[in-house]
This record gives sequence, structure tokens and C-alpha cells, in this order.
Amino acid sequence: MLTAIAVTSADLVLPAPDRHTPAAAVLHPPDRLDLEGSLAETTALLERYGHLVVVLPPWLPAATTRRLHTVRAILETDRIALLDIDLPPLATALLVRQLRQLSVCDFSPGVIASAARLLSHYIYAGALLGSVAKLDRVPVGLGAHARSWSPSAQFAVLANPAPHLVKLGGGGGRGGGGGGAHAGGAGLPPGPEFATHLTFARGQLASDWVTAELAPAWQVQGVMENPLPADSPGWWATGKLVEFAAAIPDPAVLYQLVASVRREECRWCGAELIGDRCGFCSAPLTAPPPQAAADATAPYRARS
Repeated sequence: MLTAIAVTSADLVLPAPDRHTPAAAVLHPPDRLDLEGSLAETTALLERYGHLVVVLPPWLPAATTRRLHTVRAILETDRIALLDIDLPPLATALLVRQLRQLSVCDFSPGVIASAARLLSHYIYAGALLGSVAKLDRVPVGLGAHARSWSPSAQFAVLANPAPHLVKLGGGGGRGGGGGGAHAGGAGLPPGPEFATHLTFARGQLASDWVTAELAPAWQVQGVMENPLPADSPGWWATGKLVEFAAAIPDPAVLYQLVASVRREECRWCGAELIGDRCGFCSAPLTAPPPQAAADATAPYRARS
């Protein structure tokens, strides 16, 4: 049973690491394709692959998100998974590539869809920033805000798996908390304790800090540069940045990671899943307590 991985922007499709990894489908936004065209586009993918897993980042325009939900509702199908993934743009692209790698394995569509939440915990995503004055994705202290006005200021910020902010340079200290693995060196964000490759993308900040200091400290097994996603400056609230993300590159390791998790059957749609929530219908693995279920339906009862 085949599963297609889809995105809403071509810059979320990183080059395939090998000839076995399929490309992702890039869905057209509402301003480039009307509803009838979107229905035809999605139907063609379902007919070719059987199931469709679409990654929906939180920065998408509301019209794009509404269109995808409308298409799924009109087609009345349980073969489309719309995944809300809250990662920085470059990390989102890496997660998409990991899902593409898993799509050729012997996992069911439900396992592939629900694996996205699991894999996101193993991606270390951050950026070197010239300013954190407008950053709201990671907690920023008043001192870091004040130091952002210095023309030479630089900050190493980790957004995932735990927020962490470091002021680089002489006298720079930590401006935000965060747990995680070893720091790898003084004044560096905590890095992964497992084998990763590091991908980075340059914005309007001239610095080799990511390749010269961060990569050796994190002991990554490889480094690759890619173009900066168009939504990265908006996500990080500045164009003066070098975005980076470290992730597991080996499909065999990804396979073992996903296969080691107990599989369940969704009590609502019947799809196979791992974790605590279905990737296709978003139903939780276990039913909510009776009182919680009653509270959730109260507004509907009140309107009836």
C-alpha cells in the first residue's frame, strides 16, 4: 500500500539522499488553483498512491489550510492525513524528507502519518540570529532583547526539541532555559546524543559559525547546505540568520525507531497508529473520561 507525502511549498522538498527516496507532491495554493482544480489534483494523487499525508506548517495562510480541509471534506475520504507540524521551516523540510524515506518501507499509511510526531522529537532545530528583538517562538529575556540592538550581536537559538538561547561573543551567557543533551562546548546550544547530519541555510548573516563551531561540537556525521526556505525570515522574525537542523539521516535507523513503537488501531477510523493520536482522523488513542466528553459536546447540545 503506497503513501504519498505532500507539502504546500516546493522549498520544503529537500534533495533526495538516495535513489530510493521518492519526491514529495507539491500542492498548489488557492491563489494558483481553484477548488475544482484542487479536487482534481488530490483525486489524482489518491488514485495513484492510495493514501495522502500532507504536512501543514502553522505559518501557512489560513486560505491554504481551509482549502485542504475543504477538499478532504468534499471527497469524504479517510485516506487524507493533514498533519499539524510546528517546527521551523528547515526542520519541517527535514521531517518531510524522513517521511518520504519511510513511505517506501512496509509501514501502513497510518503508521507513517503518526510517525511524524515521533520523529519531530529527534530533530534539533535552531538558527544563528543577528537579533532576537522580535522573536516570539522561543522565550527571550529582557537582557537578550537589549543586547539585540548591538550591531555585532549574534545569538544561537534552539527551538526544538527544547527552547534554548545563547548570546555568542565575549561575556555572552544563556538567556533562556532548555534541557536536552550535551552542550558540546561552552556557549553552545545542547545537541543530540545520537548520530545526525546537519543541514543549514544562509540568510542575510555572513557567518561560518554553524560549520566551524556548531557542527564539530555536535559531532555530526555530515554537513549539507541548502537554500533558505522562503518562510524562515518570518518564522525567526529576522532576515539576519543562518538556519540549521540536525536529524537522523539513515533510513534503517528511522525504520528501527518507528518499528520499535507499539502499534495500535484507531478506535474511530480504524487506521493503524503509533503514539497517542491518529494521524488521519486526529482521534486520541484512548477515549476521554465521561465528564470531559460531556463538556466537549456541551456547546453543541446548547445550540440544538
